Amino acid sequence: MRTRLIVLGILVTAFSGSIVALVLNVRAGDGTEIIPQVEMQALTRASPTPAMVIPGTMPPRVPRVEGATPSGIINLTDWKLTLPTGDDEPVEIRQPDLTQFQDPRYFHVDDMGDGVVFRAPVGGATTANSKYPRSELREMANGGKDEASWSGKSGTHMMAISQAITSLPRKKPEVVAGQIHDDEDDVIMVRLNGTKLFVETDGEMVGVLDPAYKLGTRFTVQFVVTPGLIRVTYNGGLTVGLKRKGSDYYFKAGCYTQSNEDDDGGDVYGEVVIYGLAVQHLA
Repeated sequence: MRTRLIVLGILVTAFSGSIVALVLNVRAGDGTEIIPQVEMQALTRASPTPAMVIPGTMPPRVPRVEGATPSGIINLTDWKLTLPTGDDEPVEIRQPDLTQFQDPRYFHVDDMGDGVVFRAPVGGATTANSKYPRSELREMANGGKDEASWSGKSGTHMMAISQAITSLPRKKPEVVAGQIHDDEDDVIMVRLNGTKLFVETDGEMVGVLDPAYKLGTRFTVQFVVTPGLIRVTYNGGLTVGLKRKGSDYYFKAGCYTQSNEDDDGGDVYGEVVIYGLAVQHLA
């Protein structure tokens, strides 16, 4: 079996409404042999969001406005939030409560007033199918009433995040900062282990985005799903692709700390700050 290497760059223009992708690195997810080749693909779409911050065009940071809530920074209409609090299971906040919600420890506006802090401490409450804590958004639909579930076999589905990873646990310094999930498990995720920021699927690293990431460095990551292919683009350039056909997909964004109370103790946590978040689905 040979791994399919492709060269890729995505040019995102905030006002033009087009995304041009030269695929660089695609890995088979079904075990079939892939013949190396270079191909050009073009997707025509509306801009992800006029408010999405693109590197190089970031506005000046301004002091925090008292009373600001996370929903004033990112649109939370079609999301629900999971926090690592509670005795036996984490707490979920849904719409309409999420619009005005904030937590001074785990989910709040940052000190400069232009980002939302997601913090998940080691030893926090975990969901039923995980041993790790999360302060994380889960994609919803219909104004937050229903859980989103879409197919990777049709249409075009996109999530763009402008973010920074700002803290890692000491003994097991690992955090997931964005992912696509299905009804059973994660499908693909952006993960930081120490200083290596990479794309992971099925427990395997399939592409390095930054081999020497520094905490607090702001970056953008874009997930684009088209029939049979998932692409993750870093800072509008480097792209990692995965051949995958699946269904019951949904997006997640925030901080999913990959460490538990057996690894660390005391006030240690993973933390991610999100400055911009947009999701779009095209038939």
